[in-house]
Amino acid sequence: MTDRAMRVLGMMSGTSADGIDTALVRISGAPPGLSAQLEGHFHVPFPPYLRGRILRLSNGAETTTAEISELNFLLGEELGRAAIAACKKWRVPVKDVSLIGSHGQTVFHMGAAAHFQGKVRRASTLQLGDISLIAQRTGIPTVGDFRPADMAAGGQGAPLIPFADYLLYGDSLRGRVALNIGGIANVTVIPAHAQPSDVFAFDTGPGNMIVDALVEWSTHGRAEFDRDARIALSGRTISELLVRLMREPYLREKPPKSAGREQFGLAFAQGLVAWGKRHHAGPADLVRTATIFTSMSIADAFRRFILPRAHVEELIVAGGGAQNPLMMAQLAASLPGIEVVPASRFGVPPEAKEAFGFALLAYETYHGRPGNLPSATGAKHPVVLGKIAQAGKSQPRGNR
Repeated sequence: MTDRAMRVLGMMSGTSADGIDTALVRISGAPPGLSAQLEGHFHVPFPPYLRGRILRLSNGAETTTAEISELNFLLGEELGRAAIAACKKWRVPVKDVSLIGSHGQTVFHMGAAAHFQGKVRRASTLQLGDISLIAQRTGIPTVGDFRPADMAAGGQGAPLIPFADYLLYGDSLRGRVALNIGGIANVTVIPAHAQPSDVFAFDTGPGNMIVDALVEWSTHGRAEFDRDARIALSGRTISELLVRLMREPYLREKPPKSAGREQFGLAFAQGLVAWGKRHHAGPADLVRTATIFTSMSIADAFRRFILPRAHVEELIVAGGGAQNPLMMAQLAASLPGIEVVPASRFGVPPEAKEAFGFALLAYETYHGRPGNLPSATGAKHPVVLGKIAQAGKSQPRGNR
């Protein structure tokens, strides 16, 4: 098996469940000499009915094995269609793509054993979107189900994007932190002149998840997110509530750690709505306070866990939260002396970075190389991530 150049499609659907991001990446070589170039990015929104089903399941609603099974296949079909649509958009023949790496849609993730819904639950994770369907619909071998191998090795199964962050942002002179503000916010800390074992990463807490839920509630479903922070900017910060939020136990847990809807999902947002009703707080005030909470929880993670261990000069921001001006302004004000820069400055647009990362992980899996960073996930040792679904009798093809 050689490390010849391959065109790989990376596919990502995040905790916000707003749709599928697809990145086309030309990759060759092997770490530390791996070369990866982004050739295209495409976003396909989920149909409203499908997004509703994903969020319902992710938020812990009662379900059946039949519903979970069906959704797994529906998402597989949707991911396959998205891959074909992306190739059509880029005018790239599907046959020229060697491999697909699909993260799938997370509907449950608990990186460590914890109390959940009144019981002590063991660590587990579940991403839906059957990779065999993707492989058969596209004719392209597909890698998926990346997280369980890391968890089997004692890790939290997250975050996995630090592998890509290290390759993209490692610098011999400047200490950097890569921050992704999706549904959940996560950081990768890359000290100057870092080796892979020097990199550490963790989920800081909520990203856009709480804000999005409050926006959907306050607009009765007419809006899914706070575009340009318009709602938040029309409200005021509720100091009493912000103080309560900053006491959330998760913020004090030491890394490695990972979070999801289990900590900051619909139930959390409903608690804020109930608090607002008791204290006569307006919807815009709740949205603004949740927005500020997201930024301050990230800054709190810097003070507690990052700055004591690493000198940081740059904060590289990606994810939907990077488009929220209030969130970004609060973050910059909370981290004086650290330059906040967009991920697009490094050749990969913020909205494409996670899909780009799963293309890299799929490439490494195909070549039988580990893709986790134990210093980021807490795993006992490096492991090859994911499973491969072949497309009939075909094998991945290097581009000629």
